[in-house]
Parts: sequence; C-alpha cells; structure tokens
Amino acid sequence: MFDRLVNERPYSLKQSDKEAMLLEGLNELMEHHYRASEPYARIVDKGWGGLRRYDSIADIPFLPVSLFKALELRSGAGPMATLKSSGTTGQTPSRIFVDPETSARQSKALVASFRPILGASRIPFLAIDSQDVTRPTDLTARGAGVLGMMKFGARPAFALNSALDVDKSVIETFINKFSGKPFLIFGFTFLVWTKLYKSYADGELDLSNAVVVHSGGWKKVESERVSHEEFNAALKRRFNLRSIYNFYGFVEQMGSMFIEGDDSYLYAPNFTDVIIRRPGDWEPAEIGEEGVIQVVSLLPRSYPGHSVLTEDLGTILSVDSGVGGRLGKALKISGRVPKAELRGCSDVIGA
Repeated sequence: MFDRLVNERPYSLKQSDKEAMLLEGLNELMEHHYRASEPYARIVDKGWGGLRRYDSIADIPFLPVSLFKALELRSGAGPMATLKSSGTTGQTPSRIFVDPETSARQSKALVASFRPILGASRIPFLAIDSQDVTRPTDLTARGAGVLGMMKFGARPAFALNSALDVDKSVIETFINKFSGKPFLIFGFTFLVWTKLYKSYADGELDLSNAVVVHSGGWKKVESERVSHEEFNAALKRRFNLRSIYNFYGFVEQMGSMFIEGDDSYLYAPNFTDVIIRRPGDWEPAEIGEEGVIQVVSLLPRSYPGHSVLTEDLGTILSVDSGVGGRLGKALKISGRVPKAELRGCSDVIGA
C-alpha cells in the first residue's frame, strides 16, 4: 500500500479515500510490529487488549513519543542505523532504529513530498548549518534533516562553521556563483532566524531566486516574540524572498512531513495522516478543536513508529479544502502540551 500511495501526486486524495487505503496499510503494519517487537506486543496486549483488525484509523493503538526515550523499540534483529532526537542538553534522546527498507521508504517519501515545491531536478543547495551535523557518528534529527534535503541539492555549501558561527564568505560566494538561477536554502528555523536573518541588513543580500525550506526550533524563535507570520514577513523584506516553506516533522517518524500550503496551514502527504486527541480522555477531537497531535504513517517497518502521540498541540481547521490543489486535513500547530497532561497517558501505556 505504501508504494501505491507514494506514487500518487502528493495531497491529491480526498480524505475518505486516503483513510481507506491508510487503514489497510496500518492494519498490516500493526500485525508486523506485534510479531516482530516483543515490547510493542506487550504494550498492545496491556493497553489495547491484544492485536485485532481495526475499523478506523482513530482506533489504531498509539505510542506516546516519550516511550522512544525510555524503551528500545525495534522490529527485527538485523543491522540498523540509529537516529537520535536533537533534544535539549541533558535530556534523554529518542533512539530510532532504521533498517535499509525503512530508510528507502523515508527517501521515497521525502522526494514525493517536496517534488511539487522543488521540482524533479537537483538545484544548488545552501545549508544554514555546519557540515559537522551530517557526520554519521551519533546522527541527530537535525543532521538527518540536512542529509535528507541534500537529496534535492547539487554542489552543497554550509553557511556555518563548527562553532555555528556564520561564514559570510561562504554565503556570498554561493549567492554570486548561482545568481539568476533557482537554488535551495535549508535550515532549522532557529538557525535561519538567528544566523542568517540576524547577520544581514535589509537589502544587503538578494535571495529572490531562493526556495527556503525550514523546520523545528520554533520555541527559540517564539521566545523572541516572533510569530510564524512575522518570521515570513521579516525574511521576505530582508532578502527579497518569494518562496518560504515551513514543515512539521519529528525523528520518531522521519520522512512523514507536513508541508506548508498556500494558506499557511500544514498538510500531510498521502501516506501519512493526523488525528487530534483531547487531553484526558484521549478521544478524537472535532474539526476546529485544539488537542494533542497523533500522527500515523506507513513508513516505519524497522520500529513501531507507525502511530505516535506527540507532545504538540494542534487543530484541524478544514478537510479537503483544495487550496493550492491540496486535499486532506489542514493542520495548525499551536505549541507544546503541558507535561502533566501527557504524564498520565505515558504512565498507563508504559506500565
């Protein structure tokens, strides 16, 4: 089912058609992970009364994202790469085990999701980061994000040195070399803001031919009282930018990305979907009602990350609106969940 959905045009399926196909694939993944991961099987037995066929996506068992920090959850015993969440210093990172099949699925998903924005040809790539984050030892979500976006890039350059200081000579050499041609700039949101935006004055650097893709680190930007709308407006004014795309994703479901549409809301590609749950009873919320974000995906086969309850708050604002040719659910992220509201859910399922 994944291969069928990933080959469809992203965001092209009506929600009802998408859910029917996702449900078939998620039921298959449920059985696979139940048979292949003893800790996951115990969780399903204790928390959901054992394995069965599910009649709706909302019925699929979910794991609180914090369990990936507490437990070693993998489906299979073969050689696997380990991804770690970027996390705050001192926090225990999530550990995600990725085999070649899951890695290939993630790559296909990434290409399918970004092709409508970036096209089919590789374009010059400037990372607002240090090359150090891409080294395979202890690869974090940030490094995996840079490596993933490099699939769309050619002749990559890195704007920051090992100390995460801006190297203006790298940036300006890159811009001068590719002036007049499309190019891709990628960085985590807080680095784009604190390193790129704050290093230049308005009009000092012309990025009118750039497509800027960014994600993550909103908390650090919002601490300066900069909203999503103000962030976009400031970058467009300073650099004459025309194309800026935010996306939502997390290491526990690497490759399942919600990309910003023309209405500034986030949309899931065909092989991924979102459910909003009410804190406390964890029932699905109504359209327009804020709650905790659960994400389901057909990508993970080497670990049971196909249904994850995040620590983020969000709201589904519309379904099948068709804005910019995008069908499915339109998601708005509103912040992090107070830890007290998640603790009860994690403790019950973890037990």
